Amino acid sequence: MEPGQDRNIQVLPARHGLAWLVQGLVLMRAQPARLLFLAVLLQLLLGLTRIPLLGLLVVLAVPALSAGLLQAFSLVASGRPATSAALFAPLASRPRTGRLLAMGAVLFAVGILSVSLVLAGATDLLDAELLARLEQGDMNAMASLDPDLIMRFAIAILVGVSISGTLSFMAIPLVWFGDARLGEAFLSGLQALLMNWKPFTVLALGMTAILIPVALAVAVLFQATGSAGVFAIFLLGLIMLIALGFQLLVFATQYCSYRDIYAMPSDASELPDEDSDDSQLLA
Repeated sequence: MEPGQDRNIQVLPARHGLAWLVQGLVLMRAQPARLLFLAVLLQLLLGLTRIPLLGLLVVLAVPALSAGLLQAFSLVASGRPATSAALFAPLASRPRTGRLLAMGAVLFAVGILSVSLVLAGATDLLDAELLARLEQGDMNAMASLDPDLIMRFAIAILVGVSISGTLSFMAIPLVWFGDARLGEAFLSGLQALLMNWKPFTVLALGMTAILIPVALAVAVLFQATGSAGVFAIFLLGLIMLIALGFQLLVFATQYCSYRDIYAMPSDASELPDEDSDDSQLLA
């Protein structure tokens, strides 16, 4: 589809929300080891955000890396192996790369703005020494925070993530698979979410139903890690696997919902190819 061309948004019944959840689980079961490896690799890259300058570049690249995971699921759906090249393909696919990086900048700015509005005046409740310890990543400083302030921080982060996630949920695949312009991707993506509020509500309820036992299991396992030794390391690894599995499920349902709403072609040859010359530089 050419950039700027009208996109036919399918309005789907509520039951599709549950179908996306089931389809996502089926895709994950098809190549669990490969997909889990890509999820671990993504987390390692996101860990670089603590490094000055490089961290900012990684933040801007988050939409492109997210598109890479969606590309991996498109390969799985077409019966092809999800290679590591798929994760990096959107970073070497002009002109989509520029649009995805620009999206990263927009989402970063929106996230900062939304968090700042929620936390307006909250930082005045922190003394300079405690604020400096928090900025340095001192986890012990969290114990000195007022519970109400912690709640405000949590709400601020939730608001920022919710707004950024809503803006990008359809926009990322629209840029990558649909070759949409940035503004078009945001507008069409939000329109698709509003027009399909019924299946997305069912999907949200289904994801919540899965998240609750997952969160409880993680909390129990995290409490058990207080014991020293190899067993604690095993539990930490199990916690990571559970968290990554849920993350993969989110990406899987994102891919499945986009595929149905925008009638994405099932023929893998019509999708962006991570084996292009540009992508081989990063493979």
